[in-house]
Amino acid sequence: MLFSPTGLTECLREWEDLEKNYQQIQDTHRLYKQKLEEVTKLQDSCSAAISRQRRKLKELTGSLRECKENHPTAKLSPEETDAIADIEDSVKDRADSFSEMEAFLPKKNGLYLTLVLGNVNVTLLDKQSKFAYKDEYEKFKLVLTVILFVFSFTCILFSYRVLDALFNFLLVWYYCTLTIRESILISNGSRIKGWWVFHHYVSTFLSGVMLTWPEGALYQMFRNQFLTYCLYQSFVQFLQYYYQSGCLYRLRALGERHNMDLTVEGFQSWMWRGLTFLLPFLFFGHFWQLYNSLTLFKMFQLPECKEWQVLMCGCSYMVLFMGNFLTTLGVVYQKYINNQEKSKSL
Repeated sequence: MLFSPTGLTECLREWEDLEKNYQQIQDTHRLYKQKLEEVTKLQDSCSAAISRQRRKLKELTGSLRECKENHPTAKLSPEETDAIADIEDSVKDRADSFSEMEAFLPKKNGLYLTLVLGNVNVTLLDKQSKFAYKDEYEKFKLVLTVILFVFSFTCILFSYRVLDALFNFLLVWYYCTLTIRESILISNGSRIKGWWVFHHYVSTFLSGVMLTWPEGALYQMFRNQFLTYCLYQSFVQFLQYYYQSGCLYRLRALGERHNMDLTVEGFQSWMWRGLTFLLPFLFFGHFWQLYNSLTLFKMFQLPECKEWQVLMCGCSYMVLFMGNFLTTLGVVYQKYINNQEKSKSL
């Protein structure tokens, strides 16, 4: 409970205590600013040292390559060959080590974050903050997946253009937010690469085009197919979240996955257990995207088709199908080959 002085003497005594406490606050804040300046200098020094080391390692790698080209392996002694191999392996390990270090150092934003946020530093400098942001991202995806599932089901039951517009606006906002959050997570060490990053940009574009599609016969022709697909997609994403989060939890506990790895849309190389359960749902969703694309291309050929949105949506769904299908197929094939090689080595 707070002390409430009642007399003048108590008020004066309380003021003296506040004065002493204020001086302590000033001293603590002065120390904080001093330490903050020291941390900033250490960050700059560490970043510059990493850049110099990287540059020198690149020059060293080039020199070793020239040595190997100028002196064939047959002319090199076994000791020299082993030394070169050891250096090359160490250079690869050091590159991974530098990436781990840079995850805790401020760095310039990429083009997308610079356009959206400017030059604001988005690097989280301690593990607790990184994990908290990552977990909040996962919860955000889960909550929005459930909301989108309910919203798409509501749109199927009630055919109102305003509801459709709100649903498409929610999709645009959701995917835009995902791209920003994932860019921040990448800046903080998450390994979201390749197609699954580009997938959300395409989905943002597709949702934006759907939002601008005017009411008409062609829109009504595709509406139920689109909403049913969104309902199925939300269902599959819900399944993926729980499956992937379970896989990641086990692999992190075994030390086989990076702590900042995320559950992302699509099939990943580490998602191997329970494959027969999840893959049919994924491939069915991929071919549904192909079906959407072919439907839209046929609609575009109709004489009454005047909307440019039909062709743009058809192209977007085709890009999504090709990217999702080929990437998932490539991961499954790579995992199959790796398992074959492991079984032969046993």
